[in-house]
Amino acid sequence: MRALITGASSGIGRDMARELAGRGYDLILVARRRGRLVALAAELPVDCVILTADLSDVDACKQVYEQAIAYDDLELVVNNAGFGLCGRFAELDLERELDMIRINVVAVHVMTKLFVRAFRKRGRGHILNVASSAGFMPGPMMATYYATKNYVLRLTQAVAEELRRDGSPVRVCALCPGPVNTEFNAVAGVRFALPGLSSADCARCAIDGVLRGKTVIIPGWQMRLSVAASKLAPEWLLPRITYNIQKKKVERD
Repeated sequence: MRALITGASSGIGRDMARELAGRGYDLILVARRRGRLVALAAELPVDCVILTADLSDVDACKQVYEQAIAYDDLELVVNNAGFGLCGRFAELDLERELDMIRINVVAVHVMTKLFVRAFRKRGRGHILNVASSAGFMPGPMMATYYATKNYVLRLTQAVAEELRRDGSPVRVCALCPGPVNTEFNAVAGVRFALPGLSSADCARCAIDGVLRGKTVIIPGWQMRLSVAASKLAPEWLLPRITYNIQKKKVERD
């Protein structure tokens, strides 16, 4: 068994690598920071292939796919690479936002399409797309980030249903965590109002969910309850609630 993990150099991606290695998976580790991947591989008791790639480049996504699909034992692809930005939409740097869209949306789209096609031919395989609880709501003060995670969640659900209707054994899943204690917070420039899950706990829940074939995985009962409650709120109220939550994050900085 082998798994590919993008964004494996830190946070949830790194802890997914540890979790999967503990379950006997050999790994293909992908990130921009080679040094961190080398250090991670050195601590894991499994075979690790290291691929350095900038997934904001579509050609780099295709190259990662070509290298990974050559392994006949590849069973799981984790599209984890991504980042967030916090601030008013009109004031955030456009180029930084476009970079986020390329990584959070375009790279996930490309990798999902390529691996779904390959896994269908093989008759097996799982894809885990890391979305967010943000994918269920609009997100004033993090508008573009929330929009990217909405895309990832809805794409995953749609593709999963197509595969189900086809009777395919291939599974596509979305991980939708709430706050998680990772480097994401520093990059996005936010501090969460609620205590975050540990990255290791999130990774464990994610892999358990994938192996059970769940389409949407929401770690933690509090976040599952929050998502369920948001579905009962009227559409006009959701952005107001989110705005007040995000505003507090910015104010604490």
